[in-house]
Amino acid sequence: CHHCQSKSASAPTDTSKIHYEKFWLYRHCSSLQQRDQQAQKAGQLFSGLLAMNVVFLGSAFISSMIFNKVAITLADVWILLSILKVLCLFWIIYYLIGTSQQPHAVLYRDSHAGTIWIRGSVLLFGSCSILLNVFQIGYNTILVHCKSRVEIVFPSIGILFICTQAYFLWHHSKDCIQVQHNVTRCGLMLTIATNLLLWLLAVTNDTLHMEIESQLREVERRFAGKAPSSQPHCCNETTLCTCPNTTICKVFQKGYILLYPFNTEYCLVCCSVLYVMWKNVGRRISHHHVPHAKPKFKLQGVVFGPLLGTSAVIIGACVFMMYQIQVTSLVPSRQVFVIYYSYYIVLLPLMSVGAVIGTIIHALEKKELDTLKNPTRSLDVVLLMGAALGQIGMSYFSIVALVATDPRELLNSLALSYSVLLIFQNITQNVFVIDGLHRRRATPPGKEEDTKEERNREAYSQRRVSVLELGQEIRKASLSYIHTYSHLSWRRRVLREISFFLVLCNIILWVMPTFGAHPLFENGMERSFYGYSTWFVIVNFGLPLGVFYRMHSVGGLLEVYVTA
Repeated sequence: CHHCQSKSASAPTDTSKIHYEKFWLYRHCSSLQQRDQQAQKAGQLFSGLLAMNVVFLGSAFISSMIFNKVAITLADVWILLSILKVLCLFWIIYYLIGTSQQPHAVLYRDSHAGTIWIRGSVLLFGSCSILLNVFQIGYNTILVHCKSRVEIVFPSIGILFICTQAYFLWHHSKDCIQVQHNVTRCGLMLTIATNLLLWLLAVTNDTLHMEIESQLREVERRFAGKAPSSQPHCCNETTLCTCPNTTICKVFQKGYILLYPFNTEYCLVCCSVLYVMWKNVGRRISHHHVPHAKPKFKLQGVVFGPLLGTSAVIIGACVFMMYQIQVTSLVPSRQVFVIYYSYYIVLLPLMSVGAVIGTIIHALEKKELDTLKNPTRSLDVVLLMGAALGQIGMSYFSIVALVATDPRELLNSLALSYSVLLIFQNITQNVFVIDGLHRRRATPPGKEEDTKEERNREAYSQRRVSVLELGQEIRKASLSYIHTYSHLSWRRRVLREISFFLVLCNIILWVMPTFGAHPLFENGMERSFYGYSTWFVIVNFGLPLGVFYRMHSVGGLLEVYVTA
């Protein structure tokens, strides 16, 4: 791989190694370059149409299951998705042992694609998704007397699919494949469509959640001494298939609920990586796009950002643990929701102010915008904007419910303030990050002096100067570095402080909802307003996007920190 990357700058000069794309519609084109461009566009169009049809077919199945559970059952949807998973597995294996092994298959590798944090996310969320499927298999095995065999087979195929896909993305996410273009595009688009359908099913399928909700209500009725006849009609179907009062079954239940958001997160991350790979099929990277040296992450010139960010993380961890202890009790205290919302109400304005200041500093800077074609950066911008819609959408639904009920009540007013501040924070942070991603890299402080020092060292070594003279030269260079750093633009210092602070804040705001802090669902206000099933879909649509947004923002903010 490193050999291919090092040759990427010079590879275009050797036309014998380049596999130009061909398409029967454009065989009449006399120019080889024009035929290649037209064939590339046609390949992207047809593979996109394939994905669109698969997504529409799967969406029709899932929608029919929701609105007509007699004609189309959950088992039917699982069978369709299992077929798609198997097809994707066949293509991934073919790519690994066939396509990528052909001569000159990977002449170029996109250095911007498949960054370590995004591949690490694939491994992390993939591992959690595997555990989720294990818990689901265990839960369904215990209740095999009232569960179908498909409910055991589907997660088993899911484990194999997740493992193979994670391996594929870890090793080949940077590939700019130069052979079998159309087959690769169709395979990638089929895999993207499958992940999207898995995400859509996870958002809308509340079967197991309804079973657990039914059992919780049964416990509450027994605790309150009510008769079983008071059971809500929504849960009559699930009482026949209840988890026995055993520790192992409770562990499977709790593990399933805890790991459920990770599965949706995994699907979204995989879609983003696969899309970049799809855009890179047939791409030939010129020497202008090849970085000479990767920027290194260094904690230079930042003091207040890490201090404030660490404080936010520690306080947030304490609030999260307190919240988890209280919410898991039989009767959660209102005070824990007040503390949770108060933490957000204090933190979100600080993050918004930092993002606004950073945006103003970007406007005052004279750095040129980076206009080079970069599919990874373009996708980063789209993902930031799209993922923010999850939290913004949930916030607006929450605002409507709270205003329509009783906004003057303490908990409602805190939840209302939380929703409004969350919308503002998402917008300001998006503007700051997207503006920063389009800035050219700044010359690191002392870079020119370091270069002069190296030249002087070479010159002195050639002339065999004394150690004393060399020491004096190094001392001059060091003093020049200190002088340059002390006069480093205050704008860049502030940008680094703000970026680091926002990185730590987004990490704690990612951890809290990921590991089970869901006040929008657990406080009961919005749920009672919209109804259980409707609010379940809204939360399961917005929550994974919100978690993905926080995780993706960390990567963007680290990039802004490095470029500053």
